[in-house]
Amino acid sequence: MAAGITIKNKRAGFEYFLTEEFTAGIMLTGTEIKSIREGKVNLTDAFCVFIDDELFVRNMHISEYKFGTYANHEPKRDRKLLLNRRELRKIITKTREKGLTIVPTAMFINEKGLAKLNIAIAKGKKLYDKRETLKTKDVRREIERHKD
Repeated sequence: MAAGITIKNKRAGFEYFLTEEFTAGIMLTGTEIKSIREGKVNLTDAFCVFIDDELFVRNMHISEYKFGTYANHEPKRDRKLLLNRRELRKIITKTREKGLTIVPTAMFINEKGLAKLNIAIAKGKKLYDKRETLKTKDVRREIERHKD
């Protein structure tokens, strides 16, 4: 079992201020989970949206399974996220504020072999915030380099 797989959305931390994180299950088909176990997932352009009080992830690309037959899945279909009703209500109230969105930050397979998605309530960064993030990252890297 490939329990050590973690796929991160590095762009989410650069593009957004992440305020609050949740872990959600995902409704998948058989070929989708097999592709995830191979690590063939792209979270870069993904975002979450509410449809009829249910949370869905859009634009998450899961490559088609190479041994899949006619029953193979569509790579960029909407996938339902599984959260408690209390968590869904909390997310809805927070995202009604101006400028907040829901972005996936990481996908992993837990010890039971189930795929989970970490999502975060996020606020978009301005260009000067992104520059500041790059500067602090470079400074931290230089400090680590000189420590050795």
